[in-house]
Amino acid sequence: MPAVTQQTVFPVVLCGGSGTRLWPRSRLKKPKPFMQVNGGATLFAQTLARCEAGDLFGAVTVVTGEPCGGHVESELSGQSSVQVIVEPVARNTAAAIALAALGLPDDAIMLVCPSDHHVSDVSAFHAAVAKAAVLAEKGWIVSLGVEATQAQTGYGYIEKGAPISDLGFQILRFVEKPDRATAELFLASGNHFWNSGIFVFRAGTFLAELAAHRPDIASLSGLAVASGHSEGRYFYPDAGAFAAIAGESVDYAVMENTQKAALVPVAMGWSDVGSWEMLQDALPHDQSGNFVRGDAELIECRKVMVDSDGPHVSVIGLEGVIIVVDGGNVLVTSRDGAKKVGQLKGAASQ
Repeated sequence: MPAVTQQTVFPVVLCGGSGTRLWPRSRLKKPKPFMQVNGGATLFAQTLARCEAGDLFGAVTVVTGEPCGGHVESELSGQSSVQVIVEPVARNTAAAIALAALGLPDDAIMLVCPSDHHVSDVSAFHAAVAKAAVLAEKGWIVSLGVEATQAQTGYGYIEKGAPISDLGFQILRFVEKPDRATAELFLASGNHFWNSGIFVFRAGTFLAELAAHRPDIASLSGLAVASGHSEGRYFYPDAGAFAAIAGESVDYAVMENTQKAALVPVAMGWSDVGSWEMLQDALPHDQSGNFVRGDAELIECRKVMVDSDGPHVSVIGLEGVIIVVDGGNVLVTSRDGAKKVGQLKGAASQ
């Protein structure tokens, strides 16, 4: 069990899911966290790199499942300090976080973050985590709320309430993905932030709130850990106890029920990269809004994205189109159509 120093933050990286909306780059056999963005490091590797800031962070814990195990191991080559919890089945984020919290001292401050998000301003991320850690020490369960830059209907929102000193705000309410008109009202108000799914809290605070609001998840998670076993860096919870958990997200299980929910606003160039449209918005582009990776030529195009790992792609006179070539798979979609990529039969079967 790692030693805890004042305001040391222990990152917990949640790594799962298939990311089929980013087919053909992301697929069942190689899920979204292990997709390279702009030809660079994978989203998972970028997440780990963000959790290596001087004295701010302690040892990292990764919570994953069997389908991602081989990819996680290859990414962690040479990083002996990272611990890995392997879920026998997927039971959503509340139980996954509970597994990690049960492996830490009650007063350990946890940073919970998905493994497949994009952050362009890492310094702003670190500053927000440091603020959130101060609030977490005071017993708050803190969500990083991203300053909205457009009326995005693909994200959940957080409405801020009363200020908490100069560090953040109480959370007034959480709002599910709104329609366009509501999203535009949220953007205009300045009081609503995108829900990043990134949290900071004390392990003991989270476990106490989970026990208060979802005692079944709390007790079964505790049993799964107590009856689990370790093999090197890997910890395997008891499969029977964990499988009995009714999966639920941390938002529904804790954040929407607790009286301790707090918000730290941050502008950090964040995207959950939930679709090709969102990835296109997160990537750098030229003055016409075009992004090209690979061998491609664009003539009189606007807001066109081409991502090819081989064949030359030529595009003339198009606007708002996304073209992805991955081996023998080719995707051509409008920006609006990108939301439906996960419905493709190829995305579901590969």
